[in-house]
Amino acid sequence: MKTKLLGGISPTHFLRNYWQKKPLLIRGAIPGFEGLLTRDELIKLSCEGEAESRLVMQRNGKWHVGTGPFTAHAFSRLSNKNWTLLVQDVNHFLPSARELLLKFKFIPYARLDDLMVSYAPEGGGVGPHFDSYDVFLLQGMGRRLWQISAQRDKRLVADAPLKILHDFRPEQEWELEPGDMLYLPPGYAHNGVAKDACMTYSIGFRAPDNQELATQFLVYLQDNTVIDGIYSDPHLHLQPHPARISRQMLRQIGTALNKIKWSEDDVERFTGMYLTEPKPHVFFTPPPHPMSRREFDFRVRKDSLKLNLKSRMLCSGTNIFLNGDIYAARTIAHKLSEQLADLFILQDVEEFDDETLALLYEWYTYGYVELELNGGPAPDSPMLA
Repeated sequence: MKTKLLGGISPTHFLRNYWQKKPLLIRGAIPGFEGLLTRDELIKLSCEGEAESRLVMQRNGKWHVGTGPFTAHAFSRLSNKNWTLLVQDVNHFLPSARELLLKFKFIPYARLDDLMVSYAPEGGGVGPHFDSYDVFLLQGMGRRLWQISAQRDKRLVADAPLKILHDFRPEQEWELEPGDMLYLPPGYAHNGVAKDACMTYSIGFRAPDNQELATQFLVYLQDNTVIDGIYSDPHLHLQPHPARISRQMLRQIGTALNKIKWSEDDVERFTGMYLTEPKPHVFFTPPPHPMSRREFDFRVRKDSLKLNLKSRMLCSGTNIFLNGDIYAARTIAHKLSEQLADLFILQDVEEFDDETLALLYEWYTYGYVELELNGGPAPDSPMLA
């Protein structure tokens, strides 16, 4: 099915011909799109401790970067040109940001990273650079000039606080207006400069490098592997060089290390836990006055249950992965959990079993899911006493 978001081509066509292959400019991807928040709202968000934000400035040909949280006073002292505010994970704070991400569900959630929003007055930008991940650059208010290049020269400016390309040679350029969007595959050099006060919405897709995957998998194995036995040498021989490691010791240790094994199930469990692990600055707040299990069971049948905006949830096989934890679920619980993972919401559910209710209540007490209370009083309410 063709979609306006992709310029009239189908998701299948996009994945086959553009994804991880070449850029795509889409005029009017979201007609009339002016953004999800104002400049002042973005600044206010950058002043909150839970938001990850940066302020990039260019003065006298040099780049400067500050990290949040900021104060409102810091922005009152800035000039009217040549700076950019970037706020990561805006989808953790705005339901409308999550709704925007749902438009990109033709890409698996396992690849989704976040929605970053940037504001820049005229001349603002972060310099020519390249990313190691896929990104859709959706223009909100204002206009931004994008220059791109498939150049192989990835040398960076020495001692710069940002990864600025030393020799950027643009090959194509476009001016994006509200609702326009540019897709860039990994490694494409690009430079965005605000033509006037503007905001850009960057939908990024994570691509962990193999070294990171290997390192974290070894951590997983450390926590999930047991190798029995202890080093022993009852037939130890006198050796002329006491500081020398003997071949016998190396063979015995090598034999022990060869016992480290992993299965496809280990890879599946690790991948789900790794991809849903919250970022270091993300924390969940349990409900201050949690409802009882009886009241929760009543409410979840009557109202809607949503994933917390910060929650990451994936499924594989019989496993459910939520915020770095793993849960095994049977038929009904798995079906409903997968629905929650796909749509971020459960509503109008006809069938709940006790396993599902127990699982959902556990997540509710952790702050991973939230109830929208739209119905009448619950059984524990004084109104029913």
